Amino acid sequence: MEQATASALKKTPLNARHRASGARMVAFGGWDMPVEYTGVVAEHMAVRERAGLFDVSHMGEIEVAGKDALAAVQRISSNDAAKLAVGQAQYSGLLTPRGTFVDDLLVYRQGPSHFMLVVNAGNIAGDYAWIAEQIKPAGDAVAVDASSRYALIAIQGPAAQSVLQGLTGVDLAGIKYYWFAHGEVASVRATISRTGYTGEDGFEIFVPPQSAERVWQTLLDAGRAANVVPCGLGARDTLRLEAAMRLHGNDIDQTTTALEADLGWIVGWKKDDFVGAAAIREQKASGVTRKIAGFEMQDRGIARHGYDVYVGGTKAAAGCGVTSGTQTPYLKKAIGMAYLPVEHTAPDTEFDVDIRGRLTRARVVPMPFYKRRK
Repeated sequence: MEQATASALKKTPLNARHRASGARMVAFGGWDMPVEYTGVVAEHMAVRERAGLFDVSHMGEIEVAGKDALAAVQRISSNDAAKLAVGQAQYSGLLTPRGTFVDDLLVYRQGPSHFMLVVNAGNIAGDYAWIAEQIKPAGDAVAVDASSRYALIAIQGPAAQSVLQGLTGVDLAGIKYYWFAHGEVASVRATISRTGYTGEDGFEIFVPPQSAERVWQTLLDAGRAANVVPCGLGARDTLRLEAAMRLHGNDIDQTTTALEADLGWIVGWKKDDFVGAAAIREQKASGVTRKIAGFEMQDRGIARHGYDVYVGGTKAAAGCGVTSGTQTPYLKKAIGMAYLPVEHTAPDTEFDVDIRGRLTRARVVPMPFYKRRK
């Protein structure tokens, strides 16, 4: 298949800024995105030690509204949206009838009958079509692909709150984890969400696309004293892996269930029927045969997505293998996640990864690999 040309790729409102700043650009999910500015290691460490700024405007926003909006979201979202207060968000999954992932997403309750679903960049069109079709039985509710109305900027790291607080009248200390508030940032109307994909404290800021460059530059200027730096997708990936956050397309997809991905906590077990409920409840009752596990390499080598795993010298069954892996800048270890036979997922269990024809020892460890100090 031909690679997409740069001209065919979608561009965020900050694309010209990235290119003018010397970012190395790559195609990602149909978008032209910065993979790094000064280097993945430097950007990763900036987020762990100070703060980093990410353009995540490629993410999609699908709004669901109407008298029966809650029923609609309950039908298509695995988690229990009825538990959300207005101003609160939750991590969830869009599941197929087999209980596997169409996508993972964040559900924001904007009002009693108004929700915003933030979905992955490469899945926007497919997710929207799926959601619009699946909510039809719910009644008075409509789904709108509102992605073009938003740019999304994330500031992540220990200095994120102090840097952002100088640019907004919203009391950031009053926003709890996975809650959000409306206000202004750099005199631009914004929604400020205490969420992120790095394992650090931080905020994701929804602003109108035409104001994105102003907010981006003002945040960089305000963070200069704290040495806040722009960061690309490379650091975002190593950061999320240290925090053991699943990546759709790698760790979860339409072949993996929430239970196999060790995400049973995003299933509303007590709520009424939802898409995938019967399959996931049946699997809970019968038990999984494989499950995702975190690991550290014991021998030299870095396990990568798609590498085979061996248990007791025998290649593991179909559906098992490495889904994510890297040498992490902060932990300075080769780590990863892999699906393994469930009986081999206990901490300290050893197995082998086929790294370019060489069986290389790995050991199961608890996840997350990194947990920030409160």
